[in-house]
Amino acid sequence: MKLKQGQIWQCGDEFVRIVQLERLEVGYKSASNLKFTDGKHEHTSKKDFCRLLKGATLISPLPPEKPSTPPARTA
Repeated sequence: MKLKQGQIWQCGDEFVRIVQLERLEVGYKSASNLKFTDGKHEHTSKKDFCRLLKGATLISPLPPEKPSTPPARTA
């Protein structure tokens, strides 16, 4: 399992977003909706976090926004 900062996982009725990823520790926010307005921050070891995600599904992230390029000039 490849963990990356910003990933959102669904564990049953709860959503978990990785907010800080370090070598041995993970900071995450858990909430009941995808807006994460009612969530709480927690820290745990990577090992315990992977146990938490057992059976969870990764929510596919939105595609990154393309930088806006100015229109080409016509002569």
